[in-house]
Amino acid sequence: MPKEKTSSLPPGERIAISVVDATMDLFAQEFSRRLKWLIALRAMFGLFLLGSTVAFTRIKKFSAAADPLILLYFLSAFILLLSLAYAILMLFIKRKKLFTFVQLIMDTFIVTTIIFITGSFSSVFSFLYLIVVISACFFLLRKGGMIIAALCSIQYGLMIDLEYYGILRPFEMAHIFGVASYSGPHILYKMIVTILACFVVAFLTSLLVEQEQRAKKELWAMRKHVDRVERMAAIGEMAAGLAHEIKNPLAALTGAIEMLNSELTFFDPDGARLMGIVKRETKRLNTLVTNFLLFARPQRGKAQSVLLDRVIRDTLDLFEKGINEDWIVCRSVLAPNIWVDVDPEYLRQILWNLLLNAADAIRDSGRKEGVITVTTASARDHLAAIEVADNGCGMPESDMDAIFNPFFTTKPKGTGLGLSVVHRLVEAYGGRIDVESLQGQGSRFSLFLEKVPAPLDQPTALET
Repeated sequence: MPKEKTSSLPPGERIAISVVDATMDLFAQEFSRRLKWLIALRAMFGLFLLGSTVAFTRIKKFSAAADPLILLYFLSAFILLLSLAYAILMLFIKRKKLFTFVQLIMDTFIVTTIIFITGSFSSVFSFLYLIVVISACFFLLRKGGMIIAALCSIQYGLMIDLEYYGILRPFEMAHIFGVASYSGPHILYKMIVTILACFVVAFLTSLLVEQEQRAKKELWAMRKHVDRVERMAAIGEMAAGLAHEIKNPLAALTGAIEMLNSELTFFDPDGARLMGIVKRETKRLNTLVTNFLLFARPQRGKAQSVLLDRVIRDTLDLFEKGINEDWIVCRSVLAPNIWVDVDPEYLRQILWNLLLNAADAIRDSGRKEGVITVTTASARDHLAAIEVADNGCGMPESDMDAIFNPFFTTKPKGTGLGLSVVHRLVEAYGGRIDVESLQGQGSRFSLFLEKVPAPLDQPTALET
């Protein structure tokens, strides 16, 4: 989709488009491998057609000069040459998807020619349409599969109609394939069954392919999550000891500064001003160490059953009042009656950090209108999904693997611990957080927590 069209979409839909693009990039190598197999199988089919035609001619002792057989020989040679041309062009053509679409369109015409040569309505090779449709679904998903199915149906229906009305005469092969005259209802029935089969196969195959790609995408995201957890666990062990070693002398230093500051206020104004700077920076360092310790050794806190939409609404209300920027709008699409087992203060901290990150990304983008969208939904495997999407500056793919690392930041005044703490807190509750981003378009953070049943003493949304 062109950039100018995606810019008018809501953040969630725009990032969804980027997810599709990222998925296609993820499966680019597999797509090329499947395309090579498609070309190879087409060449093997050409050899099979040539060999079966020769064998059929010898077994039945027909003349090789018969028109249908000559056409089959030429068609076999054409398929082989076409496969060779495809194999060469594949090395130079970058738009593999369009290249595959053209190949499949050519395959529909080849199949129609084979059916016409071998008896048209009486041909036993109409099933080849289904093979082309299945191939289209593997490469072009549902939309491409439906287009190829429609093209096969149009060609088959037109060929049978022209034959039925005597406009098109198939080759006289009744003595070979047992061609007979059929009634109109029988012809219509076979046409409907063939066309319906093309569309049903396209729908079912595309459904399976989409499920396969979705499963691979989730597996890829889970593998990245596990790698990130292992890496951050090792960092956390080292960070815990370091944070404790810094925090203890820092507390003593803060107390000493407070005592010195009270004395300098009366005798040395310049010294008091400098001491104020030391005090402010000491407080900042103490906050940094506290966050670092939270990253290193996160605790589950006082976990309890929390109604997700209620906590998110409260956090959004406070956040909107705190940013004081009318051009940044917060939107929410919250599913009711989703409960999670988490410390509500930790959940607010997680949401607050994600909202701050989204607001900073919008400011960095230079947009006049910023939108932050928070959505919740029930996901698979008894999980609750929370998504925070923005239309900010986004991030390059090279940064996406590092954004959860401690002290990694692209902000001039950032500490690089906000998202690290978020990741560790989510991990402490057995959850998972994923990020999807498109540079210049925005980012979407997806948080997954395990759902729990609603407490018995709590009213449902319908009762309230």
